[in-house]
Amino acid sequence: MSESLRCTPPPPPLVHNQFEAVRELFDRYVVPSYGRFELALARGAGSYVWDVAGRRYLDLGSGIAVCALGHAHPEVSRALVEQAERLVHVSNLYYHEPQGRLAEKVVQHLRGGKVFCANSGAEANEGLFKLARKFGHEEGRFEILTAHNSFHGRTLAGIAATGQEKIKKGFAPMVAGFRHVPFNDLAAMRAALSPATVAVLIEGIQGEGGIAPATPEYLLGLRALCDERRLLLLMDGVQCGHFRTGRFQSFQRLLEGVTGGDGFLPDGVSMAKSLGGGFPIGAFWVRAPYADLLGPGTHATTFGGTPLGCAVALKVFEVIERERLADRARAVGEFLKTELTRLSGQYPGVVRAVRGVGLMLGFELAADLPGWASDPKPPSLQLVQRLHAAGVLTVPSGTHVVRLLPALNLTREQAAEGIEIIAGVIRSLA
Repeated sequence: MSESLRCTPPPPPLVHNQFEAVRELFDRYVVPSYGRFELALARGAGSYVWDVAGRRYLDLGSGIAVCALGHAHPEVSRALVEQAERLVHVSNLYYHEPQGRLAEKVVQHLRGGKVFCANSGAEANEGLFKLARKFGHEEGRFEILTAHNSFHGRTLAGIAATGQEKIKKGFAPMVAGFRHVPFNDLAAMRAALSPATVAVLIEGIQGEGGIAPATPEYLLGLRALCDERRLLLLMDGVQCGHFRTGRFQSFQRLLEGVTGGDGFLPDGVSMAKSLGGGFPIGAFWVRAPYADLLGPGTHATTFGGTPLGCAVALKVFEVIERERLADRARAVGEFLKTELTRLSGQYPGVVRAVRGVGLMLGFELAADLPGWASDPKPPSLQLVQRLHAAGVLTVPSGTHVVRLLPALNLTREQAAEGIEIIAGVIRSLA
């Protein structure tokens, strides 16, 4: 054997084995609390990701509405590095400029009030729960009314607040103080009020509940009802917020051009997901006169509002505003919705309905789609897997809805690419 052959390195392992190796690590060492897809992702750039086999996917889920600027955005990367070289973490026992500037930015979009920085949407909602209890404590009021099909996090209080029974299974007894009523039903909300009720909590657009927007009449009616009964009106903007609908918060978009809409303001809003563009950070905003209810010693966090997290969130704000990505969300979202609606008209036996606003869209699958009953997985999950095979990432919602939650800087050309692939899959089913 020649010397050159003896020095040749062994061939690399089969790419398929890289996936198996990653999955084996998870099987051995990761708590199995997720039903994961058969994909191991290795890198991303913009609205595309690549798996360990080198296959490219158009990402129309953006980490479940998290990666507002797509993957590996160069300005976000620079903000991370530059801030990490200055100051990563200090306790909230001290002041630092990035947190103050981030709070100022949120307040500018919500007309006054103050902000508490957390780490996640679940933590932000926990802060709203505590705000409500603090508000009603002297009168013995503590109950928060939420909506059927809502989702407010996976903590014990979060699942008690969530209006989906499947989320609660195995974790009884529930944290007391939450009841659920039909969404978009003002009469049901009024009828459900009790002497213990202190607040109402809803999503502007239910995400995990199948992309269901609140009606303008419902929002305005809730504000009037809460004013009448001295209740806090709280809104969960974790998924539907941060410009996804074409305005900073979904209620601002839903009430555009509606009589009385300009004066609408909730008493508190939770936020996370797109706020950090992929970096974990959450927050909740509280309007005056309730912004000082949680005084020293009443609420705290070790990692919430670090210099690093706030610097990244500020950069995400900067890029969104400079590049007018709220307008992009409107325009590209309208294109996607129009095209999905066209597909619904062409293939009503597959796509039953299309709904949503901006870049928070969902299409509902027909309940009796032929050939799917033999598979125990819900139709939404089956379609998402077919889209994976075709090269697109989307997000299931419940049993029959597929969500599109792409990056705010998704281009019209990328949106058209996604529609073409989705149309091909739907056509094959029809």
